[in-house]
Amino acid sequence: MKPITFSREETRAMASEIQEYFREELDFDIGMLPAEMLMRFFGEKMGAYFYNRGLYDAQELIAKRMDSLTDEVFALEQPTRHLR
Repeated sequence: MKPITFSREETRAMASEIQEYFREELDFDIGMLPAEMLMRFFGEKMGAYFYNRGLYDAQELIAKRMDSLTDEVFALEQPTRHLR
């Protein structure tokens, strides 16, 4: 799997979210650099879990849609004397 990369703007936005979390939940201020380092750490160590969860959710959605499409195709079947 190739590494997931983010634009500078995305990285700064995520780091800002981390700073806000620390400030509101932990009553602790951290700078932008430590927030970016923490974001990268979690991305490297935990990112695959979140990525895989997204894949599993997508697979489930696709399977449900395929079942629905299969039902719709069978609904188009015309009656004949031949039994399947």
